[in-house]
Amino acid sequence: MKERQNRILDALTKHEKLEVKELAEMMEVSQVTIRKDLDALTQQGLIIRNHGYATLNNSDDMNNRLAYHYEMKQRIAKKVCEDIHDGETIMIESGSCCALVALEIAQSKKNITIITNSAFIADYIRNEDIKVILLGGEYQASSQVLVGPITINNAKNFFVDKYFIGADGFSEKSGFTGKDYLRAETVREMAKQAAHVIVVTESEKFGHIGTVNLLDTKNVAKVYTDTHIPQEDEIYLNEMNVEVIKVD
Repeated sequence: MKERQNRILDALTKHEKLEVKELAEMMEVSQVTIRKDLDALTQQGLIIRNHGYATLNNSDDMNNRLAYHYEMKQRIAKKVCEDIHDGETIMIESGSCCALVALEIAQSKKNITIITNSAFIADYIRNEDIKVILLGGEYQASSQVLVGPITINNAKNFFVDKYFIGADGFSEKSGFTGKDYLRAETVREMAKQAAHVIVVTESEKFGHIGTVNLLDTKNVAKVYTDTHIPQEDEIYLNEMNVEVIKVD
């Protein structure tokens, strides 16, 4: 993907909807060039074009979500892996940041066992040296994740030191939030099987609040994010004894 197309995705992430003329001015190129970029992004399923403007494709499809801020997510994933040691057994929930953590583990660690409810992650890493235990349950096709009572009961067979999760939002009042009730319920129950719950997410999620509670702040040990996390949120997390690890 071209650097300019990544910048277009970033702009649409911030503004949600932009006209071709506005994008051309932002990128300092012609409208013809912007239209070619938008055509390419549309073909990849990342955006939707309509009557002279573009919006993000808000599908929960994992391939779409991985494309946004890919380089930043990758840097966060590399930092997370410094906290993982050869021979460990860990849990990882679904999400684009978590998928890149799993991929980085597969590329840099040995004898790791990953317990996950993400069918996407199980298929994504494809490394015979990494043992993957895929929890069963109700399958959500768009995000390729398994949720619900069966998943929760399967997770109760394991206990791990670290459980890595993503988040769709955060505030002092709500704690970490998500968008899907069944997924959030599954995360909360799986978290009971881990000594430490670790949130892995880009800083922009701190500017949003999801529709359902994911985890209370008191139940989180660490947050891996980037340096643009709002200062007030970082201060609050530190006050709640949550270690915040930032990546440039």
